[in-house]
Amino acid sequence: MKTGLKSLSVLLVLIFFHAISHAQDVLKFVNPNIGTAHSRWFFYTPAAVPYGMAKLAPSTNGSYGNLQGWEAVGYDTRHTSIEGFVHFHEWQVGGISFMPTAGTLKTVPGALEKPGSGYRSGFSRENEIAAPGYYSVILDDFKIQAELTATKRVGFHRYTFPKSDSSRIILSIGNVQGESGPVTDASVEMIDDTHFQGYVITYPKYIKTYDEGGRVAMYFFGELNKKPLTVGALAKEAARANQRSSKGIGAGLYLGYKTSENERIEIKVGLSYTSVANAKLNLKTEAEHLTFATAKAAAQREWSIALNKLKVSTKNVAAKTKFYTGLYHTLLGRGIASDVNGNFPRHDGTIGQLPKDAMGKFSYNFMNTDAIWGGFWNLTQLWALSYPTHYSDFVHTQLEIYKERGWFGDGIANSNFVSGVGTNFVGLAIAGAYQAGIRDYDSKLAYEAVKGNELGYQNRLVGSGKMDTKSFITKGYVPYLDADKTDSTGSHFSGSHTLEYSYSAFAAAQFAKRLGKTADYQKMIQLSDGWKNIFDKTLKLVRPKMEDGTFINKFDPLEAWRGFQEGNATQYTFYVPQNPKSLINEIGEQTFNNRLNEIFETSRKNAFGGGKTIDAFAGIQSLYNHGNQPNLHISWLFNYSSAPWLTQKWTRAICDEFYGTESVHGYGYGQDEDQGQLGSWYVMSSLGLFDVKGLTDFRPTIQIGSPVFSESVIILGNGKSLTIKADNNSKDNVYIQSASWNGKALHQAWLYRDQLMQGGTLILKMGRLPNKKWGVKVPPPSVQ
Repeated sequence: MKTGLKSLSVLLVLIFFHAISHAQDVLKFVNPNIGTAHSRWFFYTPAAVPYGMAKLAPSTNGSYGNLQGWEAVGYDTRHTSIEGFVHFHEWQVGGISFMPTAGTLKTVPGALEKPGSGYRSGFSRENEIAAPGYYSVILDDFKIQAELTATKRVGFHRYTFPKSDSSRIILSIGNVQGESGPVTDASVEMIDDTHFQGYVITYPKYIKTYDEGGRVAMYFFGELNKKPLTVGALAKEAARANQRSSKGIGAGLYLGYKTSENERIEIKVGLSYTSVANAKLNLKTEAEHLTFATAKAAAQREWSIALNKLKVSTKNVAAKTKFYTGLYHTLLGRGIASDVNGNFPRHDGTIGQLPKDAMGKFSYNFMNTDAIWGGFWNLTQLWALSYPTHYSDFVHTQLEIYKERGWFGDGIANSNFVSGVGTNFVGLAIAGAYQAGIRDYDSKLAYEAVKGNELGYQNRLVGSGKMDTKSFITKGYVPYLDADKTDSTGSHFSGSHTLEYSYSAFAAAQFAKRLGKTADYQKMIQLSDGWKNIFDKTLKLVRPKMEDGTFINKFDPLEAWRGFQEGNATQYTFYVPQNPKSLINEIGEQTFNNRLNEIFETSRKNAFGGGKTIDAFAGIQSLYNHGNQPNLHISWLFNYSSAPWLTQKWTRAICDEFYGTESVHGYGYGQDEDQGQLGSWYVMSSLGLFDVKGLTDFRPTIQIGSPVFSESVIILGNGKSLTIKADNNSKDNVYIQSASWNGKALHQAWLYRDQLMQGGTLILKMGRLPNKKWGVKVPPPSVQ
């Protein structure tokens, strides 16, 4: 018996190590450096764990800030020097930079184009390693290796110095970092030989615009593994020797060391958005017994577990790299803002407290989050598929905001509104969560907030967006304003707002229907047809209307920004996800298919966006622009128009051609990858799964496309398993010939989502030529 138990123990150990080995293996397909040309502040943070607060990354130009508040800044593959390693990277949140140096003391990072003008250092990408949970680089000017890793709330640094009497670590606290906006206050102090603490408070551009008076506070508590020989203070461009603290704008410290060859100095930095005490507690709780090496191993283990919820099989290494890099960005975006004790920052400056469940664990995490604009065509679908706790965290966070402010906030930075686009799809995303079965919150409160987001306008806060709600409700569309503004009478973006509000009204209506709110349902489902009020039947295009009901003149369907935010009328005409068949009927099915197919044929020549132009808005005047959110459902509409083979064709083409594996050609060339949205679109579409309606229907469906992979195994959020097999799949064999679901023939290009979530096997037979009979007879329901 003992021998048998011993054999079983050995077998279990072997299985365990095999599992760990397999899990680690997937990390090699994640390349954080993909798409790092002209990338956003929060895009490149390799030294982090999924949904972490601590997101450490090198900065090439973060100290430059950005005037408009959203431009690409931080790390760019075209730059050749590093100015520091920054701890906080979120939408409108940035701060606390460290930099190891040597030689003559310099107090400013210096200019990109002027080597030696500051403490920045040149580097070679041949000496750079970026992987999930880890970053390493050699700083050529100082011959120092810098390494970074993290836990959820603690950043780790390991600096390997050469032999030197003038080794140094710069702690830059009171300076602009990325999207931080101006610093209003800062402090850093050594409290003993090896510990330091402090804070920085910033006033980001979008808080100033949408939530004037709010601030972002970041706190830290750090621990050195070696006492510095000297400590000096920094204040703007001045340095003061033998001073152990610094306050105000430009605050910082420099720590001097005498190092032997290859001597390592390690730093742990606890972070918090609420207090220095909580930063210290976060450090003690998460990292007291961790070294850099054990923290790195733990971070990569956490990434392995998260990424391995989706396993794909293919000989196409590029496709696998796109898939896992996209999934990595999905899980990296939108970090937690609550501490280990459940404290989280509130807009009024007080500290909130998360509740605990019956097991004594906190029920959810509080988050910082970019806008959810377009996130229902990528992020929320993937969250609902395999990561429902993160979707739950998003809902709970927004409900906390609603309880404090009386409104949802589209983007959130420490409970401040940072809308960004002036609309608000939070209600739609919450309605989608409820329809997807994510309901671990007060549904009565959630519905009240969702309804208010669609119908409320009195005393509406600017940061909650939708300031033209009154005009939409009273007229059924938003009137066009020549001036670049949005108020109760209309909007300069009236066309896109009318379409967006029609869609979100539909989502809220279905939520009302689910809860038996019949009168509310009738009111909001009527509003969901608002798009028809701006549909020009002659041109068969949506076209903004004036307050008197006449269409705008001098109308150019490709003109961006006039009536349409970050797009044009040609692109936005297809923005009727709540009822695709109704739009198809208005245009005519054959005309619809011909027009949309021609759009993709033409757009293919321009890389499905703005071509090779490196700019976030490169494609907004094109026929189709995959680089921005309003277009992301369009290639899936053929499933509704009796031509599912065209969805199969074009989704595969976009996966193959828009997405790349290079630093410049990553997510197109324009690089407007908003915290994982374009990456998660690739993940969903390459699996061959998508929902045009963003899970908002009364009984959501999942439409079926052309999987990139021969086999995918998905661990669903409920613990069950879904297998997708694409037999005879190849680069050319993109068309579904036949299908079966759990052994039974499937003749339609969709399934109800609740069926799919029961788990099972979807088998698709693929071929080189389209089968124009499969999936045609019964399209996905447009009206339920």
